[in-house]
Amino acid sequence: MFTVSANGANIPALGFGTFRMPDSDVARVLPEALKLGFRHVDTAQIYGNEAAVGEVLANSGIPRADIFLTTKVWVDRVGHDAFIASVDESLKKLKTDHVDLLLLHWPQSEMPLADRIGALNALVKAGKVKNIGVSNFSTALMAEAVKLSDAPLATNQVEYHPYLDQTKVLAEARKHGMSVTAYYLMADGKVPSDPLLKEIGARHGKTAAQVVLRWAIQQKDVVALSKTATVSRLPENFDVFDFALSLDEMEAIHGLAKPNGRIVNPGHLAPKWDD
Repeated sequence: MFTVSANGANIPALGFGTFRMPDSDVARVLPEALKLGFRHVDTAQIYGNEAAVGEVLANSGIPRADIFLTTKVWVDRVGHDAFIASVDESLKKLKTDHVDLLLLHWPQSEMPLADRIGALNALVKAGKVKNIGVSNFSTALMAEAVKLSDAPLATNQVEYHPYLDQTKVLAEARKHGMSVTAYYLMADGKVPSDPLLKEIGARHGKTAAQVVLRWAIQQKDVVALSKTATVSRLPENFDVFDFALSLDEMEAIHGLAKPNGRIVNPGHLAPKWDD
């Protein structure tokens, strides 16, 4: 397993994401993912499955120190005390005394960014959080968050797949020693049937999905979140470390990006994105 080092955080480059996974799916699939070798688990308060994730991790037999656990604070946790209390609740559900990475889930909130960053820093000082970061932030907001924070930021978790150019976000992250964590890598099901990705996969004896996971982790400072509710798909998602894409193949995949490639764009949560 590769790791991405970003401002003191050593993040396993391939993570298991639990977005839109009900408790029953978490209970069924996450244990198998851990058996296979996944050690980076990503959840969030709004996913409603932190307790299920905590239960699986507690019963996995894997030492807590070997798991990199991420959760995210939802936008309605307004006010310092409410923000801190929500994280205490997350820790209780996750059956742990700390998370390895805590993110602000979206930039828009009634709680000013300076106050939210202040709360993240207080949690680091209290030892409840090892690393902090943001999610769905534009380059301007990333720069502002970095300026406001005493502790360095480890990542910006954003939508990233071959159809969405995130060059600007990647450049801004690197400027500050941060990583970019890619979610929605399968682009809502577009990836597996893409002719170019399938053709590249055929050269390597891999699927289009494996090609895109490899494309992500082969980029400097990029962490990839994979997700499946199908246990039989897990080995496919994990089996991306035994081949490499050529520079030409990497470029061809980058070439799939188009101006309207963004899929996730909730108006009440999203920032003004970079062009």
